[in-house]
Amino acid sequence: MTEKATDIQFTFYNGQKIPALGFGTANVGDRAPPTKEALKIAVKAGYRHIDTAWVYQTEDYIGEALKELFEEGVVKREDLFITTKVGTPLYQDPERSLNESLKKLGIDYVDLLLQHWPYGSEPIFDKDGQLDRTKSIESKDALNKDYIKSYQRIEKLYKEHPEKVKSIGVSNYSVEFLENLLKVAEVKPVNNQIELHPHLPQKDVVEFSEKNGILLTAYSPVGSSGAPNLEIPIVKELAAKYNVTANSILTSYHIKEGRIVIPKSINEQRIKDAIVLAPLTEEDLQKLSEFGEKNPKRFIAPAWGKDLGFKVW
Repeated sequence: MTEKATDIQFTFYNGQKIPALGFGTANVGDRAPPTKEALKIAVKAGYRHIDTAWVYQTEDYIGEALKELFEEGVVKREDLFITTKVGTPLYQDPERSLNESLKKLGIDYVDLLLQHWPYGSEPIFDKDGQLDRTKSIESKDALNKDYIKSYQRIEKLYKEHPEKVKSIGVSNYSVEFLENLLKVAEVKPVNNQIELHPHLPQKDVVEFSEKNGILLTAYSPVGSSGAPNLEIPIVKELAAKYNVTANSILTSYHIKEGRIVIPKSINEQRIKDAIVLAPLTEEDLQKLSEFGEKNPKRFIAPAWGKDLGFKVW
């Protein structure tokens, strides 16, 4: 019987369990509404981990899907692990970010709350008192002086409202920024979510995180638009070897390495393909990582991220 990725769980240093395979929901534009049905397909197929963020603007659709899944008796809230993130333009107001996410999602708590990027910009409001998304953007100034304060406010929220937040962590942190944060953090992040795949193995971040007991979550396992990582020669070779899809190889790569992975798709077949856990060997895993070391490429690389301290940008 083929092992399923949905059967695997990992454990944070605080004892909390997290499903190894998550469902990513960073869908933009006309891909946002289909998130609802895609999520229902994923949960009915066995996914129990949902990854979202305030800034994605898909939480309303996720909330609709969850309401229907709960009403249909497919799952209960306690069956799911749900992650959301505090980001632009609410880095310095994590309580508002969390409360708005909870309302849209239609739930009382999240299992994991992440700082979306290591920035700390203050929210900017327009003349009508509404958040101005166009001006509250990341900047080098905000990065250099306020990202730790932003995390500390998430720490405070976690301490004061444990009924709303079960664990906290970070996203898009390089070794340099993790080192700075760990010097002052009272609550060590349980998780760091970064772009990670055979084109971008990020060995330095992987090793530092493992050394410090921080679990990694890999986003964009297939790359970005057009799923370019599906065409990597070693990925196609391993897919043929194990008679699985390239999509399965790309998610199995992380799970076999002890990492969480959150593929994003609104395609039913790709959603289901990711559940198949390929029996990759240590040699296979090494080949996948070696490919990236020789052919490094980052797909999610906004210009303002070049100061984040990653080796490849």
